[in-house]
Amino acid sequence: MSEPQVEVRRSKRRRQTVSAYRDGGKVVVLLPARMSRSEEKRWVEEMLSRLRRSETRRKSPARESDAALSARCAELAEQYLEGRAVPTGIRWVAPMRTRWASCTPSEGTIRVSRRLREVPSWVLDYVLVHELTHLLVPGHGADFWAWVHKYPKTERAIGYLEGLAAAAQLDLDGGDEDDEQDGGR
Repeated sequence: MSEPQVEVRRSKRRRQTVSAYRDGGKVVVLLPARMSRSEEKRWVEEMLSRLRRSETRRKSPARESDAALSARCAELAEQYLEGRAVPTGIRWVAPMRTRWASCTPSEGTIRVSRRLREVPSWVLDYVLVHELTHLLVPGHGADFWAWVHKYPKTERAIGYLEGLAAAAQLDLDGGDEDDEQDGGR
């Protein structure tokens, strides 16, 4: 990938902050006027790196579309569920009031809250494995958790989601009561 064109803009009013943004095909980096050329070079590289990381997170395949979400489910089902969990449909939905995601095993469908678009990929992967497992085991019994725990970051992801729900003061309890919509994590 080629480096984008960079335009550096210095400002006497800017004292210490550095920022950058895309403007068409170029990156504009805003710097304090007093900054040295070597500091400028270091900050331009740093800001390009930050922009790339930010754009990579936003463009993560599992976050772009329902089709990409479906493709990720296929990968996870193969890796952790012996390829046995195949949903008939999976899609992003508006934020749910009491769930991160839900599954209707009788229909083979999975719905994932758009709230999860911003979580780390390993957390989203856990939620997908959780919901895919409901296609094999509808309840939350020991056999269900035996499958889910094949995903190595299960406990870590559960902790992350619990912390996220607490911080946002969401009433997301994990939904361990069994119903047609599963509850999911």
